[in-house]
Amino acid sequence: MKNADARSFLIQFETLALGKTVIHKLHPLTKLMSSFVFIIGVISFKRYDFIRLVPYLFYTVIVTALAEIPYRVLIPKLLIALPFCLFAGVSNLIFDRETALVFLNLRISYGAVSLFTILFKMYLSVSAALLLTATTPLTELSAQLRRLRVPYVFVMVFEMTFRYIGVFLSEIRSKNTAYNLRNGGRKGIRIGHAGSFLGQMLLHGFDRSERVYAAMQLRGYSREEIPIAKQPFRLLDGVVLAVVCALVIVFRFIKIW
Repeated sequence: MKNADARSFLIQFETLALGKTVIHKLHPLTKLMSSFVFIIGVISFKRYDFIRLVPYLFYTVIVTALAEIPYRVLIPKLLIALPFCLFAGVSNLIFDRETALVFLNLRISYGAVSLFTILFKMYLSVSAALLLTATTPLTELSAQLRRLRVPYVFVMVFEMTFRYIGVFLSEIRSKNTAYNLRNGGRKGIRIGHAGSFLGQMLLHGFDRSERVYAAMQLRGYSREEIPIAKQPFRLLDGVVLAVVCALVIVFRFIKIW
């Protein structure tokens, strides 16, 4: 992802989180716990359970539709995680060649089934996480984490990462531009300069992150709960959470097909 694309990604999701759909109006606890239960259910399946994961599409399809999140926004972000999953599962194609099934005279190995399962798990899990951030503002999400007594250090890292990543990517872009202007027209960073370039970025990153944290403190950031209005937990919120948890459990322990 390019630096400009990364910044636009953060801005885009912060804008989407301010929507007024039925999903956006749900209590943050409902969306947070539903996503958590859903992801745990997805990753609990074994490596050959591709078919049993199919019913879990109900969550991503329904939430995407009701929240009015365009697929053109989600798909590019999903593709970012694709290379990591391919590297994790491509070895299965080489070492696990026993035939699992034959489809249209095409022999499909257990390694291929395992690879497809990994990719499908990635799609479902990352989609759930993206939908959570696209329907819940950061302030509400972090406030809910504090109310759940999540350790302060985890909440702080989450908030700092989200707030600082855009600034850090801008710094990388400016440093890279400055290097290219002094590089005699050559593309990329020379191997001999890579160490010093990364070292300077690390030191500059520490300094800039301290300034960002100081600016956040001047604007009222502290260990205490963020002073935002608490949204009442309605009957609809409880019903939605119960339905999602029930479906996840049913699809996990009962074979639909």
